[in-house]
Formats: sequence, C-alpha cells, structure tokens
Amino acid sequence: MRVTDREIRLLKPTELREANALFRGTLHGPPPSDEDWERVQHAYQPERSWGAFADGSVIGLARSVDSALTVPGDAQVELAAVTAVGVRSDRTRRGVLTELMRAQLTEFAERGVPVAALHASEAVIYGRFGYGVATLERSIRLDRRRATVHNGAAGGDEIELHALDDAVRLLPEIYAPFAAGRAGMVARPSYLWPGWEGHYRRSNGAMRLAVHRGRDGVDGYAAYRVHNPWPEEGDCVLYVEDMNVANPDAFAGLWRYLLSVDLVDRIDAFGRPVDEPVAALLTDQRACETRGVYDDVWVRLVDVPAALSARTYRGSGSVVIDVRDTILTSNSGSYRLSADGCARTDEPAALSMTVDTLAMLYLGGWQASALVTAGRIEATDAESVAIADRLFAADVAPWCGTPF
Repeated sequence: MRVTDREIRLLKPTELREANALFRGTLHGPPPSDEDWERVQHAYQPERSWGAFADGSVIGLARSVDSALTVPGDAQVELAAVTAVGVRSDRTRRGVLTELMRAQLTEFAERGVPVAALHASEAVIYGRFGYGVATLERSIRLDRRRATVHNGAAGGDEIELHALDDAVRLLPEIYAPFAAGRAGMVARPSYLWPGWEGHYRRSNGAMRLAVHRGRDGVDGYAAYRVHNPWPEEGDCVLYVEDMNVANPDAFAGLWRYLLSVDLVDRIDAFGRPVDEPVAALLTDQRACETRGVYDDVWVRLVDVPAALSARTYRGSGSVVIDVRDTILTSNSGSYRLSADGCARTDEPAALSMTVDTLAMLYLGGWQASALVTAGRIEATDAESVAIADRLFAADVAPWCGTPF
C-alpha cells in the first residue's frame, strides 16, 4: 500500500530490529543491545508488524499479537492485541500514524478478527481510530507498618517463592487458567512473555514470584520486586505488578504473605481492579490508600455484529442502537440487543453512538446512562437508556491486568 511518498506494508523479518529501535526511540530509550534483541525478537509474531517507510528507512510501526479477550458471559473472543505503535519524532503529525492504523484495522477485518485492544501511552490518540476506554485500573499504596490482615480472613496459606529465571519458566502455565477470570482479561501467548521478562530484567529490585497453593493446586500468584535504597535515605518499597487469585483463600493468603516481607516500609500495587477489596481485608482500612484510577485497556470493535454477538446480555427488554464507524464503514448501522443476542435491523434506533463509545459499553465498564450524561450517546427516551444499562451490565468490574 503506497500513499504519497510513504510505503505502508508488513515488515520483513530482517527489518524487525530496526523497527524495534525506532519504537524504543519514540519512548526516548536506546536501541536494543545484542543481548536485548536475543530476547525481544521472540515478541514479534510473524506477519503482524506494520511499518511505514520513507527514503528506505522505517519511520513508523504498529504491531499486534494474536490473543483472546474474555467478554461478559465468560466467552473468549479472538483478539488482536495491539502494541508498539509509534512514529519517528521528525515524521509526526504528517498522517503516518493514521495510515498505519487504517492499514492494520483493515487487515484485522480481512482476517475476520472481531476485536482489537491496546494500552495507550497518550489518551488523546486512539479515539479517532475507534478505540474506547473499556476498563479501568487502580493503583494503591499500603503502609506495611500499619497494615495487617484481619482475623476473620481466610487462612490455610501455603506460599512457594521463585526467582526470576524460574518465574519465566513457570508463570505462562500458571497464568493460563486466570485468563478467563473476568471480562477484559486476555490470554497471554508466547509473544507477550518476553516483554514481561524484560521489564523485570531492567527494573530496580530483586523480582520474586509468590505462588499460593490451595487444596486443589495453584490458585493464585503475585509477581513483585523490592527496591531497597539502603544505605541511602528513602523507603524500602515492595512493588506488586502482576497478581491474580481464584478464591478468597488465595487473596488473603497472598496479601498476608506480602505484608509479612521483612524490611519493607510500604507496598505499591499497580494496575489493580477497581473493585478489589484490599482495604476491607485489613484491620486498619486507612492503611490502604488509592493513589489513582486510570484507563486500562482500550477496545476497538473491528466486526461490530460478531463482537456484540459474542457476549451475553442481562435483564429483560430490548433496545435498538445505531453505530457510526467512519473507518470500517460496514459496521455502521442499527442493531437490536436483548438477552437473546444481537441482530442487525432496519428499525429506528433509540440510542445513537460512535463505534468508540460502543467499545466503552462493550465489557460493562461504563453505563449507557453515564455516557448519555457525558454527551457520548444520543437517546430518544429514558426507558431505552435504562434497558441498555441492564443489558450491558457485568457481574464484576471488567479489568485486563496484562500489559502489552
């Protein structure tokens, strides 16, 4: 695909390292060393990296990895996990990103991928390409000197501790059952693990994987690192950066263990579900402080009818929604939604929205009524809004928990 003086095409294997160096440069980082590239090259799935070229050089990149997204109803839908999107700083604001994103989305549609998702480094970029904030995440801080698990919490803890090399080997299999834990979670194919490993190899502090083993086997884990500035001044901080649990025993057991780690002054946990009851687990709930709530995963419905049909809906009644998509125009039209599913229709729509707004509703992270108030949905009547609130609702707050 050739546009003006640029060429937009899939990268060849021999061009991947140059593209990786370009992307690192967009984040103000150095190019990969030989040692880095030996690991990082395994993150590149063949035929999934789009490049923009000018004067024989890579000037932009957008790649993806095949995964699966859990949707309300516990089904998993095929997902393109978009990552490493960037344009060289001397070529920004010239339409390069638009061409890359259009080419990538078109290819997703041609392959029949119903949903794409990404984590956004800047919040103002991706809405114009049809991505909407579908899940939120919360960062918390615990004063380890004050925080203790209350006596009524579940017990029977058995913790196994592993260092990084063992964690890299063990965690892909441990994580797999958790991928369907709640709407918004994703499968982690082999292409996502090099980035996980690289984070811990680059970060300050020794990494540890705490695995909780219950009566039926492994039912939770927490990957963390501890940064101790001693003998300099400053708190010794334990950073929890990847954690999943299957039941109350694992939840209480892992937090009880984390709070017992010696010499730690505070615990910072990043990217946690907004409804995770950590404070309620403590005798002193004020020892747990919310530091911020942020956008988590951005979703793009590539095939609107297929994506809407993949999830379940709650409550009685039905509503007709009108969807506008200026990029993948075949998505534009009206759809009737009910507990029976989704179907195209020629009936008049009660709710009208753009495809990025529909993505915000898709996993149950937002209420239609809230988006009406925010001016993102046009509604003809209040009853239809209330029906949409019920239909799109999820049992628990959607959450991704996987960086990519």
